[in-house]
Amino acid sequence: MIPVNRISRWAKPVGLSLVAGLTFCGLNARADWPDFRGPNGDGHAPGNHNLPLEWSETKNVVWKTAIPFKGWSTPVIMNGQIWLTTATPEGHDYFAVCVDEKSGKILFNEKVFHKDHPEPLGNGASMNCYATPSPVIEDGRVYVHFGSPGTACLDTKTGKVLWQRDDLPCRHYRGASSSPVLFENLVILTFDGADLQYLAALDKETGKTVWKTDRSVAWNDEGSNDPMVRDGDHRKSHGTPLIAQVDGKPQLISVGAKASYGYDPRTGKELWRVEYNDWSSAPRPVMDNGLAYIVTGLTKKEMWAVDPTGHGDVTDSHVKWSVRKGIGKYASPVIVDGLLYTAVDESFVTCLDDKTGDVVWNERIGGQYAASPIYADGRIYFFSQDGTSTVIKPGRKLEVLAKNQLDDGFMACPAVDGDALYLRTKTHLYRIENK
Repeated sequence: MIPVNRISRWAKPVGLSLVAGLTFCGLNARADWPDFRGPNGDGHAPGNHNLPLEWSETKNVVWKTAIPFKGWSTPVIMNGQIWLTTATPEGHDYFAVCVDEKSGKILFNEKVFHKDHPEPLGNGASMNCYATPSPVIEDGRVYVHFGSPGTACLDTKTGKVLWQRDDLPCRHYRGASSSPVLFENLVILTFDGADLQYLAALDKETGKTVWKTDRSVAWNDEGSNDPMVRDGDHRKSHGTPLIAQVDGKPQLISVGAKASYGYDPRTGKELWRVEYNDWSSAPRPVMDNGLAYIVTGLTKKEMWAVDPTGHGDVTDSHVKWSVRKGIGKYASPVIVDGLLYTAVDESFVTCLDDKTGDVVWNERIGGQYAASPIYADGRIYFFSQDGTSTVIKPGRKLEVLAKNQLDDGFMACPAVDGDALYLRTKTHLYRIENK
C-alpha cells in the first residue's frame, strides 16, 4: 500500500489492486526513503536491492558519522541527502541535521528551536528523548517535528528555515514520539499528551493551521486513586498515523490512548473509532486484506485487526480478531505474504496469520526491540537496543540468515536507498553496503 499523497509527487505506480474495499498501489523505481517506515509507510523497501546480509564495525561499512547530542529519529533520504534530528540531552536546543549520502559529511546542522525551560521527560522516560519524532521529506523541503517544542519546514538546498511553529500546546509528560505525516498540501501532527489529545493539520507552504480535531474518547479517570492516572499518564499515546485508501477515499488511521480512529485527512472529521482500556501505544498501524492492524498500548499490548469501513463507534462490529500474547509494544509490525511479524521487546518475534490472528510461531531471537523492522530483498531485518541485527527469511517457520553487531544500540528505524542500509545507532549514522 502506498500513501496516496505521494503517488503524483514522486512515485511512478507500477500496479494496482483492490482488496476488500482498500486500495493498494505498487511503487516506484525511485529508491528514496521519505518517511520513517519507508515510501509505503509499512517498513517495505520496494524494488530490487543488493543489501548486505552481513556487517560489523570492520565489514561492509562505507562510512560512519558521529551525530551530535541525542536523537532517536529515523533518517529520511531524498536526492542524495539524509536528514535526521537531534537535541541536547536536557532539551534546551533542537537541531535539523543533513548528511551527504555519498560521503557521510554533515552538510547542515541547523538549530531550529531553543527552550529555556523544556518540559522534563519525567520518570519512566528511558525509552524516549527530546528528538524522537522522525522527519518527513519531499522534493525541496524537509519537515522536522519535536512535539510541543516546535515544528519547522526547511529548504533542503540551503538548510534554512522556511516556517516554524512553536505554539501548539501539549504536556507530553514522557516526551514526544509521534512523527509527522504528509498528505496533499498538509503536514499532519499528532499530540496525545497528559493534558490535551488532538491532531492538527498545517499548510505545507505557510505552516498555518488548516484543521484541528480533538480526540473524542470519553475519559473516566478523574476519580482514580492511582497518581499516574490522575496525572494524565493514561491519556498519552506515541503512535504515528498511516494514510490509506478505503472505499476509494483517503483515510488517516490513528492509534490513540483508549481508542483508535479513522479520520478524513482533508478535514479532520472523525469517521470511526474502536475503544479499549489501554494507552501509550507506539507502533504504527499496518494494512493488509482490507484490515488495519493496530497495537492497543503499553499495558495489554493487544493486536487488533479492524475493518476501517465503519462509521461511529464500531468496537462491537468491526474488530475481526485480537491477540494479546507475544505482541511488541514499541516496534511497529511488518507484513509479508499474509504473515504479520511483531518484535517483542523481551527478545521474541511472533509471526501471526493476518487473516485469522492465529499464531504461526513465536521464537526467541534475542535482544530488546524499539526500532521497527524492515522487509527488503526477501529478508526481514530486526535491530535491537544492544546493537545486534538479526536477519531472517520470512515464512511459516523461523529461519535466521545472519546476526550482525555494531558498537551501539538501535532506537531509530533503518532506512534503505539503492543498495545501502542507513543505520542510526544511539551515537552514529552508518552507511552499510556490500563492498
